Amino acid sequence: MSDTPVVERLDTAVFTVPTDAPEADGTLSWDSTTLVLATVRCGDTTGLGYTYAPAATARIVDDLLADVVTGSPALDVPRVNEAMQRTVRNAGLPGVAAQAIAAADIALWDLKARLLDLPLVRLLGAACQDVPVYGSGGFTTYDDTQQERQLRSWVEEEGIPRVKIKIGESWGRREDRDRRRVAKARAVIGDQADLYVDANGGYHGKQAVRMAQALADEGVSWFEEPVSSDHLATLATIRDQVTQDVTAGEYGYTLPYFEHMLSAGAVDCLQADVTRCGGVTVWLRAAALAQGRGIDISGHCAPHAHVHAAAAVPNLRHLEWFHDHVRIERILFDGCLIPDSGNLTPGADGAPGLGLTLNTERAQPYRVG
Repeated sequence: MSDTPVVERLDTAVFTVPTDAPEADGTLSWDSTTLVLATVRCGDTTGLGYTYAPAATARIVDDLLADVVTGSPALDVPRVNEAMQRTVRNAGLPGVAAQAIAAADIALWDLKARLLDLPLVRLLGAACQDVPVYGSGGFTTYDDTQQERQLRSWVEEEGIPRVKIKIGESWGRREDRDRRRVAKARAVIGDQADLYVDANGGYHGKQAVRMAQALADEGVSWFEEPVSSDHLATLATIRDQVTQDVTAGEYGYTLPYFEHMLSAGAVDCLQADVTRCGGVTVWLRAAALAQGRGIDISGHCAPHAHVHAAAAVPNLRHLEWFHDHVRIERILFDGCLIPDSGNLTPGADGAPGLGLTLNTERAQPYRVG
């Protein structure tokens, strides 16, 4: 049809935001975070999407994806996603290419919903009204005062009844401090809030099982990446031996990755990151894979990129309210949500698409590309 809307442009911008304090987990430290923004245009309508990835990701969007996306039907997002995946075949899909596709895919879904004047959750179809979140941060670089302040802000000020801290410090070489920090976290939040931990793959197998016994004493119910998610058989073995839910999946860049993880029986809850796995298109498919095995899915980080898709799946566990990304999204975008009793409600104000707009004045000091 001649009146079928087509994508006229795909542009990128890169923003780097320093952290508000030194940050580290069990296996990595950082002092800034980079967001790569993709913007698609169709007439007077604009859609935005983003990924947390190196600035080089924007080059992939510009050099490999722009020609594929430009001129494509704006309403046929899965078709365009498939074309983008085929285009990066020789570049290598897992990693930054998948993140580039994710930013463009999210932007395309945002554009489609805006063209139809619908919140994205209404376009996708809601499976639930509210999306539970958990406060996430608790970096290993925090002292006791910083950790307590952050935990209290989530539980007491924002009413979030589930929180997560980082453990596995220095590749698992500081077990005593890990245990002490977990005990202090439990003392701060009390018995009514859920306590989660994330080792970021810092432990080895038997060490993770030993740590799980100590974690159980503090009522920890979520043990994220006790070992590297590269080792699915070891994750499955740990899962069989511990009382906590073993979770992983944030480094999934392709749908087959999630199928392998689920087939291995490696997790009690699948984590998938919409800004890494190829966007909303692939994230929804990952959720369906998990549902087929009776497994919940949890959205990893980037809460405002996830929240509409998260509300569209029946097997949603929750969404990560990650300190860095919440802070960055509030700086760069207008339209960010505020948790209410630990829940987000996407689309409640009727704003089309993701409900976000780039605040160019606030964003400009952080633009690096």
